[in-house]
Amino acid sequence: MIVTTGTAVQSEDFSTLSDGTPVRRWTLERSGTVVRVLTYGALVQSVEVPGRDGVRAEVALGLPDVKAYETYPSPYFGATVGRYANRIAGGSFVLDGVTHRVTSNEGRNTLHGGTRGFDKRVWEAREVPDGVRFSLVSEDGDEGFPGRLSASVTYTLDEDGALRIGYRATTDAPTVVNLTNHTYWNLAGAAGGSALGQELRLAAGRITPADGESLPTGDFLPVEGTRYDFREAKPVEPGYDTNYVLEETGGEPVAELYDPSSGRVLTVRTTEPGLQLYTADHLGGSPFEPCAGIALETQHFPDSPNRPEFPSTVLRPGEEFTSTTVYGFSVR
Repeated sequence: MIVTTGTAVQSEDFSTLSDGTPVRRWTLERSGTVVRVLTYGALVQSVEVPGRDGVRAEVALGLPDVKAYETYPSPYFGATVGRYANRIAGGSFVLDGVTHRVTSNEGRNTLHGGTRGFDKRVWEAREVPDGVRFSLVSEDGDEGFPGRLSASVTYTLDEDGALRIGYRATTDAPTVVNLTNHTYWNLAGAAGGSALGQELRLAAGRITPADGESLPTGDFLPVEGTRYDFREAKPVEPGYDTNYVLEETGGEPVAELYDPSSGRVLTVRTTEPGLQLYTADHLGGSPFEPCAGIALETQHFPDSPNRPEFPSTVLRPGEEFTSTTVYGFSVR
C-alpha cells in the first residue's frame, strides 16, 4: 500500500474477462471512506462509509466479479458512461451539416454510448496523487461517433473523504461528448433492500419532460406543484427516470440524499448543468431488487445533439472537455 498526500492507494489483480483480458482493482482510503474502482468500465465497484454508529457499510451497488458485470442485464452499475450518456433520438444526429448514425441499442434510440460503450471497455490506469486516473482512446467511428476521442476519468479522495470524479477529453474531429458516473446509492446499505423512502433534496426548479421513449420533448417544465419537486427534502418514491435542470448554487450541493435509519448523508456538487434521477424501477435479479439504489447522474441533457435549445455537447479539435463531480459523505 502506498500513501500519497493522505490517501492510501492500492492496486491488485482482480479478475479476467471472458476473453482473457485482465482486470485490476484500485482501492482508495481516506478519512473513513473506502472506494474500490475497476479498470473494467472505469467503474465504482464499492463505496464504504460510516453511519452515525461509526460502523462502515457498503452504500454503492456493485457485483462481486467481472463475470457478473459481463452477464448481468446491463444496469451500468457504477460505470463510467460514454461516449454519450443518456439517450440520442433515432440513433442519429447532425453535426456541421453531416448526419452521423450511431448504434441503436434501445429500440430505435441510442442509450449510454451504444452496444459497447465506455462501460464495457478495459481502461488503462495509473496512480496519481490521492487516487487513480483511467484513460481510454475511442477511435473515429466507434459505435458510429465521429472523431478519435482521448478520454480520462480520475478518482481521488479529498481530505474529508469525499469522492471526486474528474473527466477530461480531447478529439481530432468535431464530435459530441457527455460523460457521467452511473453509481446506484443506498445509504441504508447496499444489501438492505429498497432505497425508497430515503430523503432527497435537489436544487432544481425545472425538468426536461420526456415522452414515451424517455426522450425529451424540448420543453422545460417547472416542478412546482408536481411530484418532481424536490426543492425541499422528501422521501423518494418509485417512478423516476428524469433529467433535472440544475440551478446555480455557488458551489453548494446540488443534491442531498439522507437515510434516517443510519444517519448517512450523501451530497453532490457538480459542474454539469443537469442531473438524471433514476430510481432503478427496472432493476431485478439477484442480488438486487427493483429500486435497490438511487442513481444521481450528473451530466448534460438527454438528446442534446438533436436539441439546439439545450446546452451544447459539441467538442472540437483544440478544445478540452472537462467536468467534475464530488460525492461527499457525512452523518446526521
